[in-house]
Amino acid sequence: MNFELLREKRVLVTGGTGFVGRHLLPLLTKAGARVTCLARVSSRTDHLPAGVKVAWADLQTGVGLAQALSGQDIVIHLAVLLFGLGWQDYLGANSRAAAILANALAREERVERAVLVSSLAVAGPCAIGPGIAEDALPMPVSAYGWSKLLVEQTLSAPRELDGKLVILRPPIIYGSGDKGLLPVFRGAAKGIAVSPGVFREFPVSVAHAHDVARAVLCCCAPEAGGVYHLNDGVEHTMSDFCRVMGLALYRLTGRPAAGRVRVLYLPLPVMAVTAALATGLARLVACFTNFSSAPNWNMDKYREARQAGWLADAGRIRRELDWKPEITLQDGLEEAVEGYRREGLLL
Repeated sequence: MNFELLREKRVLVTGGTGFVGRHLLPLLTKAGARVTCLARVSSRTDHLPAGVKVAWADLQTGVGLAQALSGQDIVIHLAVLLFGLGWQDYLGANSRAAAILANALAREERVERAVLVSSLAVAGPCAIGPGIAEDALPMPVSAYGWSKLLVEQTLSAPRELDGKLVILRPPIIYGSGDKGLLPVFRGAAKGIAVSPGVFREFPVSVAHAHDVARAVLCCCAPEAGGVYHLNDGVEHTMSDFCRVMGLALYRLTGRPAAGRVRVLYLPLPVMAVTAALATGLARLVACFTNFSSAPNWNMDKYREARQAGWLADAGRIRRELDWKPEITLQDGLEEAVEGYRREGLLL
């Protein structure tokens, strides 16, 4: 894909200070785009690439959003709440932000393309290759998935965005800067990993953040349209994913335990209990303190883990936009480990 089309384009990125943004912003600047990162006052911006401007705004209130959108050619919506304590958290964060952004975009005539980074959680589970396609009826099974479906529908609603909106639904995203899978890496470093359910494998599609970022750039092209799914070209299982993760850890850290990861196939009732306890404890802490944070493992993630699998068919984006994954699982997991070690998150 030729990214020269982005040269001198004004691009606004929401959620650019987060995980995927760390991989996307350097590609945008390398392509010659004039990038602005939408950020809250509380966000860290010191790690942003040179030349990236910062626009201070709040997607929950809309304050500063009109000024940030003014003069932009392309808007990329990455901002998302991944872990919540309940439906209200996801709907309040994800869906409300989409409604405010949709209203603001409808008033900004200059915007020629809006790219929404959604989630495979919208499409629903699938355990049979090549995976679920974009034209399948959405069947979310979690509050997170439903909130992202509402985000898609909300941004698709304004007539002013007809033909301008492109939706990308990545599967499991991994890579440096990701905190969501950090507990899995730490477990693999000790030689332990978990796959949901006994007497079965758990098939999953995955994609490295660099390849997701490249797909986002492809979605900025004039010929892009509709919904696109992603994968790295291989049908993985969670057990294989964790074993390759262990090999990456062993290669870079020399930990003997990591080189022989033992995968525990946990019964779903046991996983349900652990998820309920983690969610309940977080809610209890939120009731009696000013600290409110959902654990990475919670009841909503259990609703996704108890399914038969999560495979995505990425045929459409390959055919129409000539997108192909560049990062193999081994190389991608090693990049993630190196990133964690740089930040002192894995010793």
